[in-house]
Amino acid sequence: MAVIRSFKALRPQKDVASKVASVPYDVVNRAEAKQLVEGNDLSFLRIGRAEATIENSVDAYSTEVYLKAKDNLDLLKKNAPLIQDENPHFYLYQLIMDGRKQTGIAATFSVDDYENNVILKHENTRKEKEDDRTNHIITTAAQTGPVFLTYKGVKKVNEVVDNVIKNQQPEYDFTSADGITHKIWLLPENLNKIVVNEIKNVKSLYIADGHHRAASAWRVRNEKKEKNSKHTGDEEYNYFLAVLFPAEQLKIFSYNRVVSDLNGLDKNELINSINEKFIVEESIIKEPKEAKTFCMYLDGTWYKLLARDSVIASNSLSNSVGEKLDVSILQNFLLNPILNIDDPRTNKRIDFVGGIRGTIELEKLVDSGKAAVAFSLHPLSVNDLINISDVGEQMPPKSTWFEPKLRDGLVIHLI
Repeated sequence: MAVIRSFKALRPQKDVASKVASVPYDVVNRAEAKQLVEGNDLSFLRIGRAEATIENSVDAYSTEVYLKAKDNLDLLKKNAPLIQDENPHFYLYQLIMDGRKQTGIAATFSVDDYENNVILKHENTRKEKEDDRTNHIITTAAQTGPVFLTYKGVKKVNEVVDNVIKNQQPEYDFTSADGITHKIWLLPENLNKIVVNEIKNVKSLYIADGHHRAASAWRVRNEKKEKNSKHTGDEEYNYFLAVLFPAEQLKIFSYNRVVSDLNGLDKNELINSINEKFIVEESIIKEPKEAKTFCMYLDGTWYKLLARDSVIASNSLSNSVGEKLDVSILQNFLLNPILNIDDPRTNKRIDFVGGIRGTIELEKLVDSGKAAVAFSLHPLSVNDLINISDVGEQMPPKSTWFEPKLRDGLVIHLI
């Protein structure tokens, strides 16, 4: 039984929403964040990546950075301004990319549901990244970036959402620099009970993206609960900010791989080694059209790699859902045994390129010498993600890339 709760969002006035809204804090590095905030005093990256507003000599995870985030948030409240709604609302958030629409409900969700696996995960988190967002939330007293949740859509909720979109003007409606249209509506309060009751009957919600934000909200709850002798369970810190999308509206892009060197092999030796497990042939195709097929860019040429029957047979013996995924096949039968990429989470010789950047980026990296070889993969499906989560397994690292991305700063949850 899942809990969804309306809340009083802190949010920008309509006329400055497009200036305030920023890309998620974790899709840009410090240098990129500095470029994006330059000339825009209202950019929410000044809060999400506060280190972009101070000297590079200051460590990005220092106390000074989190205090700067708090100061920048206080400043933005005055200058944007940001205003908190008087009454709690659900907020409908629609993203439009290349004509494809997905509409979710921005709300707060129970940390207890996260802890008790009503909200299911598919990814391990890293302590240093949890520490970062935990310190950020505690210092700013705000959850500034939403978690991206999904579920198997409920017909009545979909009907409510569709009806509001059809008959009500959006509160925000703008197209960001990357061509993504962002629209937000306030759900009429008389419809709140329908949403709450219908979601209550949903067995599981799934984290699509934002595992570190969710884990950090859990840690913040535990810390604040321990320090609050009058804890009731109703405090705002018991809930975390997320946007819930129906699974059928989502699209996952592949998460491609580049490797810096050929592990001491020359081109022909590499191809011969790969040929033992995969059928290798030159191809004009740069992106796999089906599962168990991969594309490789090497020395100016694209190759199609088709897993041999022996690989498929060996792989089918595994009881693990995750081991049957293409990312695991590539890792277990090529990257690890041939290129010596033992742990893709920690190995410095491998890097990952979101499929939204296209195969042009893979060619660019190899042709420039920044990488020696690149691999494009067939994207996983949302059903793959749900199946992995349902059996309690973890996705292999860097398995999914969701587009379009939610913007930070449009609805903020004060705790």
